[in-house]
Amino acid sequence: MKTVMMTSLILFSILGADAQKPKLEKATFGMGCFWCTEAVFQRLDGVYNVKSGYEGGNIPNPTYDEVCSGTTNHAEVIEFEYDPKKISFDELLEVFWKLHDPTTLNRQGADVGTQYRSVIFYHNEQQKATAEKYKALLNKENAFGKPVVTTLEKAQTFYVAENYHQDYFLRNGEQPYCRIVILPKMDKLEKLFKARLKH
Repeated sequence: MKTVMMTSLILFSILGADAQKPKLEKATFGMGCFWCTEAVFQRLDGVYNVKSGYEGGNIPNPTYDEVCSGTTNHAEVIEFEYDPKKISFDELLEVFWKLHDPTTLNRQGADVGTQYRSVIFYHNEQQKATAEKYKALLNKENAFGKPVVTTLEKAQTFYVAENYHQDYFLRNGEQPYCRIVILPKMDKLEKLFKARLKH
């Protein structure tokens, strides 16, 4: 009898813990250099497991050099999980569009090439519909003074980038690129979305 009760308690404990775990969803964004994108989204409350990588190309297991050649059609992106009870996909899109220039085709500042395109890889029809609606509204209101060229593409295989690309800003914050390019984005993030940041 004691054994049965103990087993029931253990099962209840496990099932109860699983029931309390947040149901995470996945999102994939490209907005120029993935070092910048990763640094921005790592700061958001409700966002977890941010990884830099490559998606949308035509060869398997691409290397950084291959992607940089512009011949593979991969974009530099981040893939991450988020808790929709803490941050909605709409809110993620707001950060996405306000923290880069979505009107420049295959370019962000000095970073030029298809690998730096503005892109949302949607994981389901709801994400697609939400992104389409948001993009249409931005263009209707002429929010950026020029048309938004962000592409909406169905999620494909995500290839995790080489280890030295992961947590790049956190590990290399004093590097010139980080100070000149990424730090201003982080300052803008702090100014616009302070209430949504991890503490």
